[in-house]
Amino acid sequence: MDLDKDLRSIQEVRNLLAAARGAQQALARMDQGQLDAMVAAVSAAGARHARHLAELAVEETGFGKVEDKELKNRFAALTLYDAIKDERTHGVLAEDREKRTIDIGVPVGIVAALVPSTNPTSTVIYKTMICLKAGNPVIFSPHPGALKCIREAVAVVRQAAEGAGAPPGSVSCISTPTLEATTALMKHDHTRLILATGGGAMVKAAYSSGTPAIGVGAGNGPAYIHRTADVARAVKRILDSKTFDNGTVCASEQSIVVTAQMEPSVTAELKRQGAYVLSDAEHRTLSKCILRPNGTMNPAIVGRSVEEVARLAGLAGIPASARVLVARETGVGPGYPYSNEKLGLILAYYVEPDEEAVLRRCVEILEWEGAGHTFSIHAEDEAVVRRFAAAVPASRVLVNTPSALGGIGASTCLFPALTLGCGAVGGSSSSNNIGPLDLINIKRVAWGVRELEDLRAGDASSPWENSTPAGVAGVDAGALDELVRQIMRRLNV
Repeated sequence: MDLDKDLRSIQEVRNLLAAARGAQQALARMDQGQLDAMVAAVSAAGARHARHLAELAVEETGFGKVEDKELKNRFAALTLYDAIKDERTHGVLAEDREKRTIDIGVPVGIVAALVPSTNPTSTVIYKTMICLKAGNPVIFSPHPGALKCIREAVAVVRQAAEGAGAPPGSVSCISTPTLEATTALMKHDHTRLILATGGGAMVKAAYSSGTPAIGVGAGNGPAYIHRTADVARAVKRILDSKTFDNGTVCASEQSIVVTAQMEPSVTAELKRQGAYVLSDAEHRTLSKCILRPNGTMNPAIVGRSVEEVARLAGLAGIPASARVLVARETGVGPGYPYSNEKLGLILAYYVEPDEEAVLRRCVEILEWEGAGHTFSIHAEDEAVVRRFAAAVPASRVLVNTPSALGGIGASTCLFPALTLGCGAVGGSSSSNNIGPLDLINIKRVAWGVRELEDLRAGDASSPWENSTPAGVAGVDAGALDELVRQIMRRLNV
């Protein structure tokens, strides 16, 4: 019987889940060494195919640069592997003989992994490695605009994993991507966790699915250049970051913020290093192309060259040497499209009267879009760094480094990751750079070390000893019995 596309895709999801269920049972019986062998094989295959997959991604999506996507693939395959190869995720993780407790790592189960079109192949390599390291099967839901390169990346890592002992169904991909298929995958009872990397609507859908999810909010990080910064180096880092893969990394800078005192030197340095500062008329022309009518980012500007963006906007006279388009901005929110996330070669430029105004502006930008994601600062004054770090609503505060590379852990010592949690302030369940330890549950074994009579008697070793001014011994025995009964009921004992 012929089925409509949406029905075919839903049936495919059910088939993939059935296979993943079998794989999950097999993976749960494996030891750490067996899981590590699979991860090592995926790492080697990802590195070996890094160039080919990068070429496929740029050819299919039109986003970014081949050489930078190759670097991201190698980062996912090799830098991540180096960080996790000795990590314990399965079986006994820790044992405390004094307190008589044991921590046991347990896989969460089947992971639904959403893959964006901006970082398609590197995300597949990265998510496969952290899922298998944790003992979890993974089913990929690809962005339709990057289906070919995502399926090729999945084929590469699946073959490597299965060659190293992974059971069939451990790594799979939806071949007919539809909204209905992704929804069915996220909501299915057998799906235990969602790794949602993609647009805001999809991330919100993941959190609304009823299945536990780790999502990534918008990245809209401002970069503050403080008066103590080496201006030339700060501008170089920002432009190097923004131009890396044509701005498609969500941790890349979206705005530069300076005081009026710093504006002349920063502007001169931006121009010297190849940034093109738009005139007022050019500012208005380009502003019409940044967002779609519904207020979301216009995909036509994402990951494109300056030449392509200028042609799209109808800007004439932009020099061929221009690396980034810089637009002076004075506001944040509706009517100020430069204040939004721009995953392309466009930077907003804010000049504020003093440092207090800079801090307010940075908080305002992040609260408008990008809360919990990333903030960067270029300064040699550690007190200023600490002050801003305490105040801004960001999970990553990056100091004197290209933000795109620092946020993912390439130019900093943060955990190397391509899924960057935004914490509760950003609507995410985690503020971590997501790794294998975020994809396991920890079973805790605890031996009894005291009896109820000890608690009633106010045993000095009891943590309840000083819970009341009179000590436990002074508590009415009937009240204590009722407390214990309440605890037992809550624990279903």
